[in-house]
This record gives sequence, structure tokens and C-alpha cells, in this order.
Amino acid sequence: MGIFDRLRARRIPAQAQTLVDPHERVVAWGRTEEGTLVVATTQGLWPPAEPRRRLGWHEIHKAGWAEGVLTVIPSDEIDPGVVADGPPLHIRLTDPGDLPPEVRTRVTRSVAYSAHHQLATGGVWVVGRRVPMVDGLAWAARYDAGTDYKDPAVRAQVADLIDAAARSAAPPQP
Repeated sequence: MGIFDRLRARRIPAQAQTLVDPHERVVAWGRTEEGTLVVATTQGLWPPAEPRRRLGWHEIHKAGWAEGVLTVIPSDEIDPGVVADGPPLHIRLTDPGDLPPEVRTRVTRSVAYSAHHQLATGGVWVVGRRVPMVDGLAWAARYDAGTDYKDPAVRAQVADLIDAAARSAAPPQP
């Protein structure tokens, strides 16, 4: 099979565009054992779960590919500005195409800032994520297991850490 045959074979199925929002551009797709399309767009990943809902790249904490299974771990907001791992999605793909590396690349690219800080009673990751079609970064705290994120002193310290991170990540003012 020549290069042009391979390119034609990976043409985006017409059905893929009907699964996503009209303003999105499909960048990769795969197919499950059941024949369901899994679609990656400029905005995020459309997994096969019903009802269909896009996971924005900034809403995915981790993604991995092993033995024919794409594993996606979404971030769930458990409190304003506080995220934790959501339940993992395990998607078996019989026709993965470029979907696994595209997902990995886009999730990684969405992280603009990430730093771990030790607190008096635990630790926290301060994370700034790029959100498609939104200026600036979305900031969140991801606490280490056992850290009491409801403690007012911890919240104040983390708010200061996020403010400092946002200032350091902001473009210089003219």
C-alpha cells in the first residue's frame, strides 16, 4: 500500500463531523470493537459514552495507550478551583488510527504551567491549563492525598501560590 492509499484509507468518515459541534475540526478518529467512532477535535475528545459529551483537552488529567486500550482520566472539579481524578474511561480501539498519539499530544499541550508545592500539612499541584478558544489560563489546585483542602490556612496558602503562578505565567505588559 502506497502513501496515497494510506491517506485515502484514513479519510475522516462523514459520520465523524455529525458527532461534534459545528465549529470543531476533526483532527483524528478511531473506532471501537462495536464500530462506534471516537473523535478528537481541536476542542477535545468525544468518547463513545452516551450521552455524547466532549471532554475538553484541559479537562483531561492523563491519557495513555496500551494493548489496544486508550485510557483517559478526566479531571473532576470537586470544589471551585479544586480538581481530582475522575473515573477512568477505558476505550478499546480496533482501529486506532492516529487517535492515541493525538490525544496524548493535545492533553500535554494544554498544560501551560505545573508546579508541586509542599504545604504544612501535605502538598498541592498548581496547574494552569490552556482552554481552547479562551484567552488566558484556567488555574486549578490538585491536592495530594490526605491534604485537607478545606482548611482555611491551606486554602489561603494555595490561593497565594496560584496568584504568584498566574503573575509569573502572564505575558509582560507593554
